[in-house]
Amino acid sequence: MNEAVVLGSIFALFSTGVYCIAVKRNMIRILLGIEIMLNSGNLAFIYFASLKSGRGFIDPLGQSIVIMSIIIGGCVVAVGLSLVVNAYRHFKTMDVRKLRRLKW
Repeated sequence: MNEAVVLGSIFALFSTGVYCIAVKRNMIRILLGIEIMLNSGNLAFIYFASLKSGRGFIDPLGQSIVIMSIIIGGCVVAVGLSLVVNAYRHFKTMDVRKLRRLKW
C-alpha cells in the first residue's frame, strides 16, 4: 500500500477523534472520539511495525502490543459507558456542559 495513503488515513482518523473530543457535547460522542483516536494509534503502530521488517512481514511484538491496546481500550470504553449511564440516571442529561455540578 502507498505510504501516503496509510499515513493520511491515520492522520484523518486522529483528527476526527480530536474533533469529536474538542467540539461535541454529548458524552457518548466524546467516548467514540477517544476510541477513534486509539484505533488510529493502533493502525500507526501496526504500520510502523511492518516497516521495521522491510519485507512485508509484521513484527509479532507490534501485533501483541496492539492486541493488548485493543483489550485495554475496550475496558476503558466499558467503564466510560457505565459512567455515562450513571450520570444520565442521576442528572437526566448527557451534555457535558450542563454537568458542571460535578466539579468540586
